[in-house]
Amino acid sequence: MNRATATLLTAYAPVVWGSTYAITTEFLPPDRPLFTGFMRAFPAGLLLLLLARRLPRGEWWWKAAVLGALNIGAFFPLLFLSAYRLPGGMAAVVGSVGPLFVAGLSALLLSERPRTRTVLAGVAAALGVSLVVLKATGSLDAVGLAAAVGSTASMSTGTVLTKRWGRPEGIGPLALTAWQLTAGGLLIAPVALLVEGAPPALDGRNIAGYVYLALAGTALAYWLWFHGIGRLRATQVSLLGPLSPLTAAVIGWAALGQSLTPLQVVGMVVAFGATVFGQLAAGAARRVPRPEREPVPQPEPVPAPAVPGEAARP
Repeated sequence: MNRATATLLTAYAPVVWGSTYAITTEFLPPDRPLFTGFMRAFPAGLLLLLLARRLPRGEWWWKAAVLGALNIGAFFPLLFLSAYRLPGGMAAVVGSVGPLFVAGLSALLLSERPRTRTVLAGVAAALGVSLVVLKATGSLDAVGLAAAVGSTASMSTGTVLTKRWGRPEGIGPLALTAWQLTAGGLLIAPVALLVEGAPPALDGRNIAGYVYLALAGTALAYWLWFHGIGRLRATQVSLLGPLSPLTAAVIGWAALGQSLTPLQVVGMVVAFGATVFGQLAAGAARRVPRPEREPVPQPEPVPAPAVPGEAARP
């Protein structure tokens, strides 16, 4: 699989994540973010475990638990908390600086020096997303802002650690995804029961929404996301993140009757352009040829001493 194909497959994850808002508002019971997080993660993790039929061994029990907590168990609750407590779009704006988080962590944990083009693409993507989703209504909430920063830091750290630790020998991204989703779901379950109480009664519409989120929005999306982390640079993967709020804005306009202002359209162009530029910049960096070494001068051969009588031979 070449880099372009891997990038397109990885981009599926943030694009389908962008549909979460519409599915949540149109199909799911209200005010149950933690239960929704559990229903997204745990059933998807069990399904992938049945398909992979592999359990962690040795140190990968705690590594899978740590990655599951960062990418799922802590990320989901913090993300929903920030979305509920911050004014429109602010959580998405904070999340859009994830590529800059990943660039800094990659320098510390992966010894990847941040490239100027990567940083510029990250800044431009955050600016574009802010133009699309940010609204000048409401005041900032300290708890919500801390949750937004925490969710971004959690996912960014999980992305970089997933790249640093790789996978055990003989284990594919399917099993690694299954371990993390299962661990993350188990972490969310007691918090959901404590905060939200017993699970709500579900009708057919609710069940359809949860099935979509668990299969398309979690099992398949996270499998492709972790597959991409294994094949691409961590910063390159994170620069696909702004596709999520852009997709949410497009769905809101096309399916939910929401309007888009000219400024929002400009922001979408800027954010999408920054995402594409980040991928092209990463690809160009990979194609830079190594400088050729100058040939080392070889000593001229020394003629062998003549053997007496050799010249007289015919």
